[in-house]
Amino acid sequence: MRRRRSLTFRGAGALLAGVACVIAANVLAAPILLYVAMLLFALVILAALAVHVPRRSGSVTRRISTDLLTVGERSQVEVRFDLRALRVPHGIWTDQLPPAVSGEAAGEFPSDDGTRLSYSITGIRRGIWSIGPLTLRTIDPFGLAQREQLFGEPRTITIVPEVVPLAPLASTVGAAGGTAHASSSRLGQGSDNLSPRHYVSGDSMRRIHWRATAHRGDLMVRQEEEEASPDALVILDRTARRWSTAADDPAFETAVSACASIALHLLHEGYSVDVLDSAGTVIGALRGHEDDRDDLLVALSHVTPHGEAHEIVTLFDGTPPGPLVLITGRLDDTDAATMRHGGAAAPIMLVTDPTAEAGDVLAEQGWSAATLADDVADAWADALPPRLTGGDHGVR
Repeated sequence: MRRRRSLTFRGAGALLAGVACVIAANVLAAPILLYVAMLLFALVILAALAVHVPRRSGSVTRRISTDLLTVGERSQVEVRFDLRALRVPHGIWTDQLPPAVSGEAAGEFPSDDGTRLSYSITGIRRGIWSIGPLTLRTIDPFGLAQREQLFGEPRTITIVPEVVPLAPLASTVGAAGGTAHASSSRLGQGSDNLSPRHYVSGDSMRRIHWRATAHRGDLMVRQEEEEASPDALVILDRTARRWSTAADDPAFETAVSACASIALHLLHEGYSVDVLDSAGTVIGALRGHEDDRDDLLVALSHVTPHGEAHEIVTLFDGTPPGPLVLITGRLDDTDAATMRHGGAAAPIMLVTDPTAEAGDVLAEQGWSAATLADDVADAWADALPPRLTGGDHGVR
């Protein structure tokens, strides 16, 4: 336990005044000033003894109303402070808060509820942080000396990215709308009533729609959902060069929030969801278990831009996923040209900082893309495939 001992401004002033009286007494030959000086010194010494001599120890336990605090969420912290001392001192208590949360963690001690203290906090920045230790500051009745003591151990708190509600991805888009109803909405290999689409590098030659190719004069492939997995894949592009080097990049924070929101949204729609980063590292896997959601959010609470990206088609084994969602940062036409979705049934891309040319290239690649700004829900709605929204491909 670290202890801080010092005089207040009033106490320091009294000490200096006593020294001045001693000097003046010798210069002016005024003995009465020596008595005044001795009185001031005695008061300062007695005040210091009153606050520093009593021995105190104690324990602190904290209970936070939410196990995982979401950015922007408000939570209540209940503190039980068991102080062991000859008498209960009066003072000010302060619980030390990290910069990732805001709140008024201070008050008079003892409180109206004895040694039970409480305050509210609001999450500001995702990450794993510590609350505490608790500081008790007491001052003597004359206000000359003060004592600060730290009690208890810090309590770890995890702040996870914000999750926002999103518009549904209809079963007519891409894959079958999740494992819950895949068998009823997926069509077989011989179906011709699905709209063909343009050939994209990486598509299997077996999927070429020869009738549509002959009719349009361009190489066309079947949008056959039997070849797409009912699983969804969400990729958070952590490539360092796509993001700012600042410690708290707002664009990257929005991307992390979008990643969490989309993954949980697809899970709610019935998909089994894998969340990867751009290097292929698994961030989370959602299979409907209660702990899956928390595990993903905790993993996303401390991700940072790092490393280089791999080609998207190398991140899944053989069979393309149903919905494939890629969330990335700075993107120019050169980078966009290398991003092949490998025949995913519903390739969706959210880009925080695209160039104008990148949008056209992504449309040619078959992506349904949108610019990701502050509003994740709006970006998701803009990025839904055009056969649902009636819009054009490209970054909007």
